[in-house]
Amino acid sequence: MERGERRAGGAVTRPAPTAGGGFARAVLLLPYAWLVLFLLVPFLVVIGVSLSTKELGTPPFVPPVGWADRALRVAPDLGNYSYLLDDPLYLVAYLNSLKVAAIATAICLALGYPVAYGIARAPAPWRPLLLTLVILPFWTSFLIRVYAWIGILAPNGILNNLLIGAGVIDAPLIMLATEPAVILGIVYSYLPFMILPLYATLERLDPSLIEAASDLGCRPSAAFLRITLPLSIPGMIAGSMLVFVPAVGEFVIPDLLGGTDSLMIGKIVWDEFFSNTDWPVASAVAVALLLVLILPLLVVQRLQERRQ
Repeated sequence: MERGERRAGGAVTRPAPTAGGGFARAVLLLPYAWLVLFLLVPFLVVIGVSLSTKELGTPPFVPPVGWADRALRVAPDLGNYSYLLDDPLYLVAYLNSLKVAAIATAICLALGYPVAYGIARAPAPWRPLLLTLVILPFWTSFLIRVYAWIGILAPNGILNNLLIGAGVIDAPLIMLATEPAVILGIVYSYLPFMILPLYATLERLDPSLIEAASDLGCRPSAAFLRITLPLSIPGMIAGSMLVFVPAVGEFVIPDLLGGTDSLMIGKIVWDEFFSNTDWPVASAVAVALLLVLILPLLVVQRLQERRQ
């Protein structure tokens, strides 16, 4: 007989559900309702617009499902997706976005891991201050921080003036409106998103593992490669996803720091929505981008499940 059950007249009775159980279910239901309302419903709306037909008016499209002549009309337009395959501009934008995001993510990992490791190994009283310095840029507007890089990288900006004044160069370098400037802006903006998950993983590692390895004659470098680095892989994956996913669809940084050659999918979506007023094609671009990002996430999740 399970705990909490009683016998009454030869029959097993169970305690009546308490009000606390209903409250717990309501608390668990709240995040699911939030996801449905603010994630699933908007995504379904975008999918519906991507299957619509462009038309001059407000809104500038004909929905795929509607009433016409007192009859239900279902006419999804798949031509918006075939248009993405016919025009090589979109494929180039997708590939360039993935390339820039991958390079920026790799740089963030290379820079963020030593910083996170140093904070995790710092004395406990110093860690809150060091973490505050990491998240300090978030206290300033994202747009202002990106604009600041324009003043730094411009031909008459701070960096060129310093290099010319030091005699390193004779003429200003073209740094603004280039792909490296976009990568630099993404690394600067998203580096904290790499450091924080890495720190959370490294801070929880048991230091006695390193001490045991040292007692057994393992050198510090070998102990790091064989113990610390493998155990920090979950933090590396989490940080990489937090940087890579938003960097692929980034619009502000490529628009301000990039040039005409820095073609990224976020700028394409903006142009289709506001310049061409082609909401169905813009929605199709967004849906295709989401599918491109979901597949790697599913692969990473499956690898983590197998590893666990």
